[in-house]
Amino acid sequence: MTVTLAAIEAAAERLRGQIVATPFLHSLTLSEMTGAEVWLKFENLQYTAAFKERGAYNKLVQLPVEARARGVVAMSAGNHAQAVAHHGRRLGIPATIVMPTTTPFTKIEGTRRLGARVVLAGDGVDEAAAHAQALVTAEGLTLIHPFDDAQIIAGQGTVALEMLAARPDLEVLLVPIGGGGLIAGMAIAAKGLAPAIEIVGVEAALYPSVACLLAGRTPAPGGATIAEGIAVKQPGRLTLPVIRALVSEVMLVEEAAIEAAVLAFLEIEKTVVEGAGAVGLAALLAEPQRFRGRRVGLVLSGGNIDSRLLSACILRGLVRTERLVRLRVAVPDTPGSLARITAVIAQAGGNVIDVEHQRAFSRSSVKQADVDFTIETRNAEHVEQVIGALSEAGFSPQRLIV
Repeated sequence: MTVTLAAIEAAAERLRGQIVATPFLHSLTLSEMTGAEVWLKFENLQYTAAFKERGAYNKLVQLPVEARARGVVAMSAGNHAQAVAHHGRRLGIPATIVMPTTTPFTKIEGTRRLGARVVLAGDGVDEAAAHAQALVTAEGLTLIHPFDDAQIIAGQGTVALEMLAARPDLEVLLVPIGGGGLIAGMAIAAKGLAPAIEIVGVEAALYPSVACLLAGRTPAPGGATIAEGIAVKQPGRLTLPVIRALVSEVMLVEEAAIEAAVLAFLEIEKTVVEGAGAVGLAALLAEPQRFRGRRVGLVLSGGNIDSRLLSACILRGLVRTERLVRLRVAVPDTPGSLARITAVIAQAGGNVIDVEHQRAFSRSSVKQADVDFTIETRNAEHVEQVIGALSEAGFSPQRLIV
């Protein structure tokens, strides 16, 4: 089934008043940093914190009465699960969500709270998907695919309609790619309204499925990525032809760049974005010259990031930007030595947040101890000032690279 601009516009009418009309705002700071005019679509502000609500509602509301009564099933451990559960409950449609047995407990309970029956099956996505298909046969449920469905694609395409309604002069859209439902829908909508607009897809480098297929290579995706929302091994049968036809380029971004983008959104825009939702900014920051002087729209596709993962992103980001450093100092094993060092650090403006002694594993003299200081600093220049102050005081600080 072919998705058209008219189908996406019809989906927009169905969605009116049913989902959050998310803000589309200009980021002055990101524009100054990149040289592009950067506009942000805050889909992380949907009720379930992701764009997936658009496609889920558009699909569910069009189901025949008989199918509604029997119920639906979806395979997902993330945003699609919550979208189907939420709108299924609103529409009175029983929803079953099949999740891998390895799904974090918080996601399982979150989906149950939204009214869905949760079934745990299989160690991974493929096994869970097979079980969902078995439920279709056994219970007569309707499968709600996360991306390879024309009505899902049409719903996701409404993101671009809203962006172009606000800024018809957008020149580039940077869109995350997983299974391809979002970028396919957005590309159809955007190209239908503004044929000259450029659509650029972004994948995590560990899951370059679409980039490989477009280049004629066999994908070999895999690995632990922070962008698990787009960690898809195979794009959709419906979405890949649209991407081939309408997307000009697929950029790949490394894990460190995605983590940095998550932190940038938190610090600059004061908003929480999951890894998959940050890849557009990661691509923009990685190659600013590619977009300099152009009006660029980014989609913050979701904000469902585990709090522990977010904490790790913050800490690792502070290390990368040299606002958190570790220095090792050989300290004479005499009273007052540690106090003298901490005083020097304090006078240089550093804040000691952790101290760890190394005696048994030290290569220093037995009359010394290696002491590792974790220090908060302002920036790289301030780090050098702290190191200089310690050196002037007669110590020999060694910077530890992590």
